[in-house]
Amino acid sequence: MAQPADEDGTREGRAPQDGKPRPDAPRRAGRRTGSGPGPDAAADPAPDTGTDTDTDPTPGSDTGPDTSPGAPAPTRKLGKAVKGVKPAKGVKGVKDARGAKGVKAVKAAREAAGGVAEKAARKAASRAATKATRATGATGPAAATGAAKTAGARKGPGAEPTRTARAAGAAKAAVQSVKSVKAARQAAARPPLLRTTDRLVLPPHPALHIPDTKVVLSTASVYPATTAVAFELAAKLGYDGVEVMVWNDPVSQDIEALRRLSDAHRMPILAVHAPCLLITQRVWSTDPWTKLVRARAAAEKLGASAVVVHPPFRWQRQYAREFVEGIHRMAGETDVRFAVENMYPWRYKDREMLAYAPGWDVTEEEYRHFTIDLSHVATSRVDAFAMVERMGDRLAHIHLADGSGSGKDEHLIPGRGKQPCAELLEHLARTGFDGHVVLEVNTRRSASPAEREADLAEALAFTRLHLATPARVR
Repeated sequence: MAQPADEDGTREGRAPQDGKPRPDAPRRAGRRTGSGPGPDAAADPAPDTGTDTDTDPTPGSDTGPDTSPGAPAPTRKLGKAVKGVKPAKGVKGVKDARGAKGVKAVKAAREAAGGVAEKAARKAASRAATKATRATGATGPAAATGAAKTAGARKGPGAEPTRTARAAGAAKAAVQSVKSVKAARQAAARPPLLRTTDRLVLPPHPALHIPDTKVVLSTASVYPATTAVAFELAAKLGYDGVEVMVWNDPVSQDIEALRRLSDAHRMPILAVHAPCLLITQRVWSTDPWTKLVRARAAAEKLGASAVVVHPPFRWQRQYAREFVEGIHRMAGETDVRFAVENMYPWRYKDREMLAYAPGWDVTEEEYRHFTIDLSHVATSRVDAFAMVERMGDRLAHIHLADGSGSGKDEHLIPGRGKQPCAELLEHLARTGFDGHVVLEVNTRRSASPAEREADLAEALAFTRLHLATPARVR
């Protein structure tokens, strides 16, 4: 703020307007005179430096303007000291202009930083693509394009990534690139499975005895994928045949469609699983005996040697009363084996419920043929070899899967649980078992089709390995 003029209309140290020098004004001891010091003076008293510290003379003081008659009226000439000063509106406009310039500067700095980060991301992606190409042998622009997509170098529609987001994307891309290179190197160093062309088999060896037992893939092993996927994987991996689980997939219910799949993949259908599950209560018919008649007809037309059957649920009272006798009668009418499968008690916490009739332990009844499921054995918490011994020569079909003994029917890959899968296979090979070994495993938690394929390949390799026994010395 400009200082007011002295009593003669001039500033201190300037000549008066009439050209005559003026005597020096008496110095003031305080900031104000006459009325005492104000609150500002009490808070921050000004020392006496010999200069005038007051810029607003108080009326009534001896230093105020001369108001006597005839005295010239004081004037305020601000001059250059206040030149260019504008009202408050102008000050606000200056602040707004400075703020706008600051925003523009910040935006420009962010854009420049983003451009640097984007260039760094592109360089990282390019280096990663080059490393991946060297490690995996992939060529062409596809590798670079994939790496760029992974690094997030491309912008989305209408999106303006921040500097932090771009830097994070570049770092993530670098980590993923390193992981992909490591995975590719590990895959290249991993020894291949025993294969001849695309079929997973054990090589012949004079010291090995490999029985003629067929290793079969159940179409239930690819659930929720379709029956067609099961045929494709069975042919690709080298299974000897397929067991068709008749369920809600229309292809599994259509004999002609199944025949076409079998012919297309050159994969025989060796068994038919009748629709006995809770989710298949309306498949083919609501009458359980009609289901079994149709399953037998499908097996005969498709060349399958076995029909797998579950015991009735307890609420199927009439069917349960007639089941043992009815199965015996139907088995005598065909060459197809009706192999009744062992089940398990249903459990909830500490409670156990008997859901099947006549019972879940099928060895308590006089069936002609049995199917033993090792996952069901684990869930029922009984000894597998004790059940096999009770079945004796009537054991005609194997559902190979593992289990940990929990209350759930797990159907794990053989070797991943606590059941004696390997020992049972060796026992079957030594005793001349003439049925089929069916891999009925759960791959629903597979993260991808490739992982499902790897699990089914592992199950097949496990089975073939443990079915092979040392050759007998003559």
